[in-house]
Amino acid sequence: MEQAITKDLEAPRFEEFGPLLIAGLGETYKAAGGAAIPAQWQRFVPYLGRIPGQRGGMTYGVICNGDHAGNWDYICGVEVADSSNQPAEFSRVTLPQKKYAVFSHRGHISTIRGTWDGIWGQWAPTAGMRIASAPRFERYSESFDPTGMGGVEIWIPL
Repeated sequence: MEQAITKDLEAPRFEEFGPLLIAGLGETYKAAGGAAIPAQWQRFVPYLGRIPGQRGGMTYGVICNGDHAGNWDYICGVEVADSSNQPAEFSRVTLPQKKYAVFSHRGHISTIRGTWDGIWGQWAPTAGMRIASAPRFERYSESFDPTGMGGVEIWIPL
């Protein structure tokens, strides 16, 4: 994935959102890891449309359970009605009701690291807002396509 900081980060919009139950494939990553996330998505895609209680067509990439050593979990998932009857290999996380800063990612998915870097390197230090200790996530709309383009937002809890 691209490592450059996004220079033209758009101003976020702000939304109240949640709670939302997400179920999907989870992996733990170390510190600056994450290179295996595209392969994690490839393993998750065959489940789409066959997940018990799936709501809607949005998919989510949730970053949660971070620790002081820099390790964190990433869950490729969808909204579900409840956590029962999910495949045994699935992880679950609740996105709490919060106010979120929502950033649009423009361009190919391979450049999303630049948008994340822009949020943490440019926006967060100057925004004058407190970032909540809660899951942050990528939301992929139904317009996101297999070529890696379209409909990606990054949601930061406040």
